[in-house]
Amino acid sequence: MSASPVSTPVPSLPRLPHERRAVSALQVFWALFARDIRVIQREFISFIIRTTMQPLLFIVVFGFLLSRMGYLSAAYSASLLPGVLGVTLALASLQSVVLPMVADFGWTREIDDRLLSPAPIEIVALEKVISSMLQGILSALFVLPVARLIMGPIPNFTLVHAGEVFLVCVLGSATFSTLGLVLGTAVQPQQIGLMFSVILTPMFFFGCAYYPWAGLDVVPPLKYGVLVNPLVYVAEGMRAAMTPTLPHMDLRVVVAAMTGLTILFWVLGIRSFRKRAVS
Repeated sequence: MSASPVSTPVPSLPRLPHERRAVSALQVFWALFARDIRVIQREFISFIIRTTMQPLLFIVVFGFLLSRMGYLSAAYSASLLPGVLGVTLALASLQSVVLPMVADFGWTREIDDRLLSPAPIEIVALEKVISSMLQGILSALFVLPVARLIMGPIPNFTLVHAGEVFLVCVLGSATFSTLGLVLGTAVQPQQIGLMFSVILTPMFFFGCAYYPWAGLDVVPPLKYGVLVNPLVYVAEGMRAAMTPTLPHMDLRVVVAAMTGLTILFWVLGIRSFRKRAVS
């Protein structure tokens, strides 16, 4: 009789590693955002000094010293504080986009590591805008209690309309963050000083931050000419929310203007960002 064949076990093949799950654009956004938050935490002191030093010095001189000397009235202090908060919000939001963007698109092209992430280019730009909005709001929240402590009692000042204050902060920071996207992708590193001199300095002096827009009735051409300046709407929005009994621009006009400017700056900024990213 022939022996029955012995079956030999077939060795099992090694399992292939599972396919990697695709990373969503939202996950990329949160990863980039977490990185920026970490940078803010690590450099918080320098960030606060850089974004609040100028507004606080203005508060000390015009809100405290000149008022105590009798050169300025208490009513001016009530108009000054919301305007300085608007400057703080705008300056911090703008700088937080412009300065890193100019450096990232410079000779080192540090932006490339973010552009290689598995997400649309727009996500990278949007994350930078959102991060800068947060930095602008943090700067304004820091300046408010310090300025209030320096200036002392301020007539007609109130925080009863906290919701309106928050709305103005969000829209104002969005307006200047998207403006920073436009400037940061349009300005070359060697022209950054010229940008601050030619664009930003006139913007802050004619942005109705240190005087109310209604006071420009004495110069009608200038009153309507400054309406192209986005800082006007941030400063007047702060006045409408914090000193509603004093002259201010209609808050509905302020909200509509900042919304429209944010959309306009985003469209222009993302177009310029995409062009610089693929160049």
